[in-house]
Parts: sequence; structure tokens; C-alpha cells
Amino acid sequence: MEYAQLGNSGLKVSRACLGTMNFGPAGGVGVGSCDEADARRILDSFLDAGHNVIDTADAYTGGESERIVGRAVAGRRDSVVLATKAFLPQGPGANDRGLSRAHLTRALDASLRRLGTDHIDLYQCHQWDPETPIDETMATLDGFVSSGKVRYIGCSNFTAAQIVESQWAAERRGGTPFVSLQSQYSLLARGIEPELLPTCERHGLGTLTWSPLGGGVLTGRYLRDTAPDRTSRIGRLLNSPSPLARAWAEDLLTERNLDIADETARIAADLDTTSTAVALAWLRQRPGVTSVIIGPRTLDQLDENLAGFTLQLPADAIARLDGISAAGA
Repeated sequence: MEYAQLGNSGLKVSRACLGTMNFGPAGGVGVGSCDEADARRILDSFLDAGHNVIDTADAYTGGESERIVGRAVAGRRDSVVLATKAFLPQGPGANDRGLSRAHLTRALDASLRRLGTDHIDLYQCHQWDPETPIDETMATLDGFVSSGKVRYIGCSNFTAAQIVESQWAAERRGGTPFVSLQSQYSLLARGIEPELLPTCERHGLGTLTWSPLGGGVLTGRYLRDTAPDRTSRIGRLLNSPSPLARAWAEDLLTERNLDIADETARIAADLDTTSTAVALAWLRQRPGVTSVIIGPRTLDQLDENLAGFTLQLPADAIARLDGISAAGA
């Protein structure tokens, strides 16, 4: 099993990270397509294979994702790197969201209760909060580390400038800096490369990359001139009452993205493997990537995903993928 050091920390993480946004019934953020029995089978198989990072958030499926994860890891908590996130609304009140001391303190205690643990290995800011001074946020997170409730801290969906501001705020007070960033990265979305990855390297952050399969487009599931299955992720989003959800799904099914998916499928055929494995292997082999977040909904999907963490792409395959995906990087 291959492990990597997470940023400027001593924490060792597997190259695959199990994302649990789908664990539990629909609600909050996440589609909730895994009931607890299926989620437990996926999680147990993932850990049994030697991988050790599980990522969740207080907003996923209305908090049920954290509860399921907590019950599943109870018997082997010390061997798991447990990561969760906070920011999104947890109630109707003005202080029920964000990165203020008031909200984060309540959010952490609630996550600890749902996860059934006395500490979180990696506690992450789910997104930037323009309404809270970053010094307040970093001081609060440092207090969590000092108390023993949190081991390491990270951020998600921050810009390069926001990372720098955060690290400077920690340095000013001699506090705990971020050791990780969660950011979108795939053959379809390479915007992390010009600024974010160099900033992470300079400021000691490892990376946990999400949506590595481009919402499923890179699996080859979606075809030109064929309406997506209504039960698929993109099919559900296209039929969502939310204009933002529909727009997000439409943006995935562009000619450029489908061209990249076609080339990924051709390479997979050449190598006698799957498009999923090729897309994940390409991302795993990118400079600056610490761990890749996968979100399987079935055991078969988990097995297909994990194949991408042992596949070594030949140089010519990498060059082909780099070339076709470079436009719009």
C-alpha cells in the first residue's frame, strides 16, 4: 500500500480517500444514494484493502453521513484518518453557518457527537468565509488543536490568495497552519495547476482532490446525442428544480469534455482496463496530488475505482491525456 505525507505534517495518508457525500438518505449536501448497509460494506472493503482516509462533512445528507461513518469505524478508530468539514448552514440562525468562533465551536462538538469520537484527525473549513476575519478562524482552529479535539487542520475550495492569508494569520500568532487543501481536479478541470498547486507546495499544504471523474463523464457513461439516464447523477441534476444544478450538469456535457472522455476510453481499451481506472491513474500520477477522493456508491464501483491506484500509465498515454485536456486547463 502506498502512503504519502500530508503537507508539512507527519500524517501519512493513503493515495485513495473515501468520500462519503452519498452515505445516508437525501438531505443537505449530497445525493444520499447509499443506505447504511451498503455504505458499511464499501467502507469496510476500503479499509480492509489498506487505505486509511475517510472524508465527510457536517452538511452531507443532513449529518447522517457522519453518523454512518462514526458507527462504521468505531471498532478500528485508531487506524483511520478521519476528516470532516464545517461551514455550511446547520440551522436557520444567523450564527448557524460560516467560520466564526461561535459557529465552528458548536459545529465541531456536533461533529464529534455524530462521529462518536473524541477527536478528528483532519478538520477542514468547507469554504472561505468573507464575513469572518481569518485571524479569528485560525485562532479558533488552533484552539481546537491545543484542546486535543483536532489533530490537523485544512481548507477546502480556497483560492491561492486565501491560502496565503490563512497561513500568514497562523504565523502571526504562532498558531497551527493548514496542512491540506481540498480542490476540484480532473482531466476535465485542471484549473488548480497554475496557481493553487504551486501555492500549496510553497506553504506546506498537501492536496485532497475531489470530483476526479468529472461527475461521471470520464467513466464513459454519457454519450453524445443520448439523454442521460434519469437515475444517473447528471440525469438527476438535469431534472432538478434547481437552476444551478441543471447548469452545473449541462456544463459537464460539453464537446470538449466528451472528446476527453472518448480519448480516455481509447486508452483504456489499449491497456485492457476501464476509463475510470485510467482517469484516476492519470490524476494520481500528477505532481502535487497527495490523495484522490473517490465516491463509489457500490462495491463494484469501489473495485473499479481502486484499480486506478495500482495502474501505472505509460508515458505515451499520459502525453495523449495531457494533450487533449490541456485546452481550458
